[in-house]
Amino acid sequence: MYLQGIGPKKADVLKQEIGIVSFEDILYYFPYKYIDRSKIFKIKEIDGNMPYIQLKGKIRQYDSMGEGYSRRLIARFFDDTGSIDLVWFRSIRMIPNMYKLNTEYILFGKPTIFNGRINIAHPELETVDNFFHGEVGIQGQYNTTERMKNAFLHSRAIQKIVTQVLEATIDTIPETLPESIIKRSNTISLDKALRNIHLPISNDMLRQAEFRLKFEELFYLQLNILLVTKYRNRKLGGYYFTKVGDNFNGFYYNNLPFPLTGAQKRVLKEIRQDVNSGKQMNRLLQGDVGSGKTIVALFSMLLALDNGFQSALMAPTEILATQHYETIKQLLDGLNIEVVLLTGSTKKKAREQILPKIKDGTTPIIIGTHALIEDTVDFSNLGMVVIDEQHRFGVAQRSKLWTKNSKIPPHVLVMTATPIPRTLAMTVYGDLDISIIDELPPGRKAIKTIHRYSEKRDKLYDSVRKQLEEGRQVYIVYPLIEESEKIDLKNLSDGFLTTQEIFPEYKVSMVHGKMKPAEKEKEMQLFLSGETQIMVATTVIEVGVNVPNASVMIIENAERFGLSQLHQLRGRVGRGADQSYCILITKYELSETTRRRIAIMTETNDGFIIAEEDLKLRGPGDIDGTQQSGIAFNLKIANLSQDGQVLSLAREIAQEILNEDPELKSPQNTLLIEQLKKNNAKNNQGWFMIS
Repeated sequence: MYLQGIGPKKADVLKQEIGIVSFEDILYYFPYKYIDRSKIFKIKEIDGNMPYIQLKGKIRQYDSMGEGYSRRLIARFFDDTGSIDLVWFRSIRMIPNMYKLNTEYILFGKPTIFNGRINIAHPELETVDNFFHGEVGIQGQYNTTERMKNAFLHSRAIQKIVTQVLEATIDTIPETLPESIIKRSNTISLDKALRNIHLPISNDMLRQAEFRLKFEELFYLQLNILLVTKYRNRKLGGYYFTKVGDNFNGFYYNNLPFPLTGAQKRVLKEIRQDVNSGKQMNRLLQGDVGSGKTIVALFSMLLALDNGFQSALMAPTEILATQHYETIKQLLDGLNIEVVLLTGSTKKKAREQILPKIKDGTTPIIIGTHALIEDTVDFSNLGMVVIDEQHRFGVAQRSKLWTKNSKIPPHVLVMTATPIPRTLAMTVYGDLDISIIDELPPGRKAIKTIHRYSEKRDKLYDSVRKQLEEGRQVYIVYPLIEESEKIDLKNLSDGFLTTQEIFPEYKVSMVHGKMKPAEKEKEMQLFLSGETQIMVATTVIEVGVNVPNASVMIIENAERFGLSQLHQLRGRVGRGADQSYCILITKYELSETTRRRIAIMTETNDGFIIAEEDLKLRGPGDIDGTQQSGIAFNLKIANLSQDGQVLSLAREIAQEILNEDPELKSPQNTLLIEQLKKNNAKNNQGWFMIS
């Protein structure tokens, strides 16, 4: 089939810019929003604050204005009530040949005001004769790029291409879901859905089309995830940790610094059930900063030790690995359990002593960074792997640690202090069982979060000085390292000097991402030891610094940070028994979204509420970890922040099908297998496994 108006050059633009190379790609390039084009306005009715509008009239004259980059083409467009200016900044020479004088056009565009006169820049124009029925009513708007617009592939042109394909597709578009699933989900056919997503005949049919396409997208995603999980459970055995022995009990009864919370006990019970199932444990442990995840991880490692196995805890940075090492060493004091630290900075002589002990099993608990997955590191019988802040590791890095035991894969406990919304967790981490610690240990006080404007700092500094006088420590975080000409923000260097001037009697550390690791480590250790009382930093401190004595977190230009990042930074304080404070400093002029973000931070400390709000405000693509999860997905129409109910239904039906036919071998599920393979080939996903 030949598409009218699409030659080799335009075809190449479509391929390069939005990946369209086939008619199927065209049909699955969905509108991002819809507008009602049933109304045609009169020029006298419009103003500069209206959304997109339609006009009917004629171009009476063209004028060229300006020189060089400021050159523009202006056309005077008339109807029977007045005139309006149309403006083009690109393709100026071609426009008069495309849109003839005194020919009646339907115009579509957004009115704005320039120099006191209403104009429409780069409008879409179509002769009245060519104005086809699909535009009278609900019309989709398609995302386009600058290069596409320069090639006259604007939203209107995309719709014409889609319409050509749909009109040429006389036969019903082949179904991609079995009839049984269409009935279970109470949805319409794919043919109806694709036709109505592009050219809806009514608002009701548009809603039905959206539901069908969202459901299918999420259904195959969930089916794939659940297949992986069932394959793993069916094929991969796990070590039995049946014994609760002296190490576990010794720590519980003699060394536990505080009673376990109900949430910690619940999670430990879930872990014990996993390691007694004969299947490999793959569990995600979520919990806010300070909720006690490390204690749970330690109990898991002691359970492995009681059953004759080694454990490895891998952290993304040397600072965090060292912190875990020192914490666990202190917790195990007096229990005669050897713990070693292995990082990239471990000296050659120390390595020569550590590696043989890991290999022969003498050392039961090994804590480290990426150094743990080096080929030179051999374990005797690795039975438990704990991965902290796992979204900072790539899939291959994690997998390599799992293969350090050649017999049976070790149990895996993945920890994160970044709360993950339920809908995102079901997708990104859908192949993991999820545990949540939603209680803080006794004695911890909720952090008080306060919003202050940058113009009023005097009282703030008085409050900070009072905390310092009481022996507390303070973080001050900046979004930039060096001054930017485009963005008017206080930068780290100025902030460091200002802080020294305001608090001359106190010592100040400075840490940022451009420092050499040794310099960064030195500054952090000075703050950790209390030799410096104020830490001026960028978000490099977001993960990995535990200073119980720090009671104040000041975040400069807080409007420049996302919700999850603000929450993570806030979690650097509140680790001791003293009241802690997080102060968000912003300018007066804030967007509505930013005000909402700041308000959420001051209203709640609940990381899961914050994560849900963050997903709504930012969308799933920006949430930490989605690209490193190992489950690549590119949703074309579903929105994880809005389509939780559709996702739940899709997962429920996918689970029912696999309960009935775990390997999809029944003839009625042949279409599912074909579609899964097609989807995975398109997305380059190599983890789809069916025996």
